[in-house]
Amino acid sequence: MSELSSAVSLHPYFKVQTGKLEAFIAEMSAFVEKTRNEAGVLYYDFTLNGDVVHCREAYKTGEAALAHLENVGENLGRALGMAELIRLEIHGPAAELDKMRTPLAALDADWFIHQTGLNA
Repeated sequence: MSELSSAVSLHPYFKVQTGKLEAFIAEMSAFVEKTRNEAGVLYYDFTLNGDVVHCREAYKTGEAALAHLENVGENLGRALGMAELIRLEIHGPAAELDKMRTPLAALDADWFIHQTGLNA
């Protein structure tokens, strides 16, 4: 085991509009396909709790997370036409989060700075 990694994880939560869940689920598959070949992705999946969707995702660095957001921009636009982003958490080491703060300043994100842990 080593010290903390440079990994950054994003935790967006979407509340899907009534009657739009099936279409949103289809868009989740499109997100996954678009993300599949990204070099910096560590994991990427969706979970569902009623009409709330969570995207569980992590990237090797802050730059990789920003590259992902650029890659899925059209998908995100479609998703936001069917759902409201009700919470966004961004977790990672301070140095990596600092790379993301200005480009993501318009988002109402909660920023969580790594303090201690293990990196396998």
